[in-house]
Amino acid sequence: MTESEGIDLIKNGTEALRQGDTLLALGFFERAAEREDNPSARSYLAFCIAKERGLTTRGIAWCEESLRKEPENSVHYLNLGRIYLLMKNREEAIRSFREGLRYGPNDEIAGELHRLGIRSSPVLPFLKRSNWLNKYLGILLRILRLKS
Repeated sequence: MTESEGIDLIKNGTEALRQGDTLLALGFFERAAEREDNPSARSYLAFCIAKERGLTTRGIAWCEESLRKEPENSVHYLNLGRIYLLMKNREEAIRSFREGLRYGPNDEIAGELHRLGIRSSPVLPFLKRSNWLNKYLGILLRILRLKS
């Protein structure tokens, strides 16, 4: 298999995931993973097998293997977090998503965190969130688009 065929399989798989068709994506990622050792394909495959076949333990192991090979790739943290959500382990999912954001912006991770209703930290973390200074500084920074 040529490198471009592998990239096409991964691209088709991620598009199927975006459309919500995990089963179709599973087929693309299986073909990509069996033809070449690609950590991204393996990570996406891990999420798909966890969702479609219930193999969450294997999915976590594969995501962690991908993380060892590419520790700064936020996609692996996204897929690991999604597996934890399948397992109803919200705390580990959030931890994984936040870890992934440390390596750069990722709209899919941000979307997952937004869907979970995660709030950003207060402007002044040493004060309570309800403190008037935190409240109005947060509003001001949001207006100025310096804080999301």
